[in-house]
Amino acid sequence: MTLQMSHTSPLRVGLMAAAALAAFAVPALAQDAAAAPEFASAAETAFIFNTLLFLIGGFLVMWMAAGFAMLEAGLVRSKNVSMQCLKNIALYSIAGLMFWVIGYSLMYTNVNGGYFGTPMPYSWPDAGTANEGDYSVASDWFFQMVFCATTASIVSGTLAERIKLWPFLIFTAILTGVLYPITGSWQWGAGWLSEAGFSDFAGSTLVHSVGGWAALAGAILLGARKGKYGADGRVTPMPGSNMALATLGTFILWLGWFGFNGASQLAMGSNGDASDISRIFANTNLAACGGVIAAMILTQIMYKKVDVTMALNGALAGLVSITAEPLMPSPLTAIVIGAIGGVIVVFAVPMLDKFKIDDVVGAIPVHLLAGIWGTFIVPFSNPDMSYGTQILGIVSIGVFTFVVSGVIWFILKSTVGIRASEEQEMMGMDMAEVGVEAYPEFTKG
Repeated sequence: MTLQMSHTSPLRVGLMAAAALAAFAVPALAQDAAAAPEFASAAETAFIFNTLLFLIGGFLVMWMAAGFAMLEAGLVRSKNVSMQCLKNIALYSIAGLMFWVIGYSLMYTNVNGGYFGTPMPYSWPDAGTANEGDYSVASDWFFQMVFCATTASIVSGTLAERIKLWPFLIFTAILTGVLYPITGSWQWGAGWLSEAGFSDFAGSTLVHSVGGWAALAGAILLGARKGKYGADGRVTPMPGSNMALATLGTFILWLGWFGFNGASQLAMGSNGDASDISRIFANTNLAACGGVIAAMILTQIMYKKVDVTMALNGALAGLVSITAEPLMPSPLTAIVIGAIGGVIVVFAVPMLDKFKIDDVVGAIPVHLLAGIWGTFIVPFSNPDMSYGTQILGIVSIGVFTFVVSGVIWFILKSTVGIRASEEQEMMGMDMAEVGVEAYPEFTKG
């Protein structure tokens, strides 16, 4: 009997303890269930992920400003490095202000199939406001603003080493506040080109070629650097100061491009959107790789040596080329599209020299010509698009941007002047306009 009790007593105690715990636990669980928040609806979840896509994509594209700054700092001579750093942080700030003051509304508000929207400062809902639609309004503004700043960065590198600071910044304000938003409204603002069926997924033309056309107009009116071209047609190389910085800048731009192209999906609230963004990332990367390898092989064949600057610009040209349609191509097609962009750069750089157009960093071949190529070839992988409509968009945006930019550069040249004096150019823009040398111990020409 004693042995039997020694076995049954613990069982009874355990049952009694379990009953007591259950008595306390049931009300507690009921209370916790009542206090627990409800699961977010499908619409709320999509809102959160869409907004997150804009914010992450936006800060990746913002980081491209650092990429442009480092690329340009590496490709200019030592005496002009501080100037390029100053121009890049200034142009980003100007773009941020101008796109709020007038640019975003001009590009997106009340375009309705026309040629531009309503010029006015843009506003977003007050703090704590919900139900803004499919995404946060402010996140969309931020994402679109950093694209605008990218356009101005393209101009900076082309005109380096001889343009004066303040005329450049005046042009930047007009470009980011008016010119870029107008042509952007034609497509992304649901303007007349959008209705015509033009397609430019993330901006091979709307961003990159616009910057390239503005840079080309400026380069023609500004003229080449002193000593760049001889009377006999000889081209004098003016190598950059720091290939390490230029390479770092290229990798930063490459990283930022995943935000540039990936977030242009504009939605991440579904399985399909997430899959498409992943494919865009992969194609973007493959195109850049194709551009690098094509440029390396071609320079080895043509010059018997591999030019690192051509390899860097080959990567960027591949990225620009795939930007107009990074979703639809197969992996092999993406590589070919990017590789042709790299080939364009290798042939276009000496072509510009023949016309005595001095592009310090190669932005015109990379952003303008590869941008045209990438936009034109969209129907190859997206049969819903038309080559004729693509050409219409390329030509109309190109003519408008080049002509109006040329007029603005001409007015600036005729009034305040756009070019540094010969003495200032020889001294270097760091000392002439910035007053701070990047490499004070060993600055040289």
